[in-house]
Amino acid sequence: MINLHGKKILFLSVSFFNYEKAIVNRLNELGAEVDFYDERPSNSNFSKGIIRLNKKFYHLKINTYYNRILNEIKDKKYDFFLLIKGEAIPAFFLEKIKESNPEMEMIYYNFDPLKEYPRLISNLTFFDKKFTFEYNDAVQYKLNFRPLFYLDEYKNLTHIQASQYDLVFIGSAHTDRYMVGERVKAIADGLNLKSYFYYYAMGRLAFRLKKIIDKNLKEFDISKVSFKKLNHKQIINFYKNSKSVIDINKPFQNGLTMRTFEVLASGRKLITTNSDIRNYPFYNSDNIMVIDREDIRLDPEFFKTGFKKIDPDVLYKMSLDSFIDCLFGDSQDVYWNAFRNKE
Repeated sequence: MINLHGKKILFLSVSFFNYEKAIVNRLNELGAEVDFYDERPSNSNFSKGIIRLNKKFYHLKINTYYNRILNEIKDKKYDFFLLIKGEAIPAFFLEKIKESNPEMEMIYYNFDPLKEYPRLISNLTFFDKKFTFEYNDAVQYKLNFRPLFYLDEYKNLTHIQASQYDLVFIGSAHTDRYMVGERVKAIADGLNLKSYFYYYAMGRLAFRLKKIIDKNLKEFDISKVSFKKLNHKQIINFYKNSKSVIDINKPFQNGLTMRTFEVLASGRKLITTNSDIRNYPFYNSDNIMVIDREDIRLDPEFFKTGFKKIDPDVLYKMSLDSFIDCLFGDSQDVYWNAFRNKE
């Protein structure tokens, strides 16, 4: 594990289900001194929408926010700057912090495909180390490849003798998730498998507007959407009561979701629409069922066998500690790329 004791880190990240807070906490536990700022001026649904649509409409608020950060850190010197995603961050801020900390290592990580957020590409030139969870982006833009991670609280959950569910889905309501999820549920019902689906949306008004614009959401039964976000403890309780968990990735995304790592670390089986998972060291058909979102089939035998334990070294590579070690220490491209197209 890299030694971060006494290292000063400026960390900016988009808010993503409190994982950014978990990263800050772990960096602090490792002895680093972290100054953290949300990279968005606001996390209101309106603010998120404007930034994603075109942040130029929001530039005055963005500039004011980042100038305030510059003023607050003007007398500080940092060893590292870490940015995760960077939807709102302006180029002038990156220029200024590099100018005031010329020896500081600039590190970037992205957990979304760049084809979905092409405006992020222009900021890559500011960074010394650039990581992505998306293998295709790593190849196309010459970035380091590093998948996501699990938090320790998900690791090796205790098993309940009689699981309440055979399969559960917990995730945000986007793209074709509802249509895929409903087809999975219908097939599961036909096999007498017990299932539970929890679709989350940020806000009622925002979701209604998205239903008008996004053809994938037109069929979404709004009564099946929850506007209350589950915390990690609640999600873990669902995992404890289920034999398997469903992961429905975005159709244009190959990078593995955070859910993938949490499910496997918890010792639960995974059902996923992401066929690229076959190119990872933890892939095992006994634990992972890959389904075709256009031709969904569930193998009932999959639910009759237990979870096969993951090798401890592989499990560590999937962890937050390994993630931090990779970003601040040596990249892990050789390790993760070794499993590509191994079939």
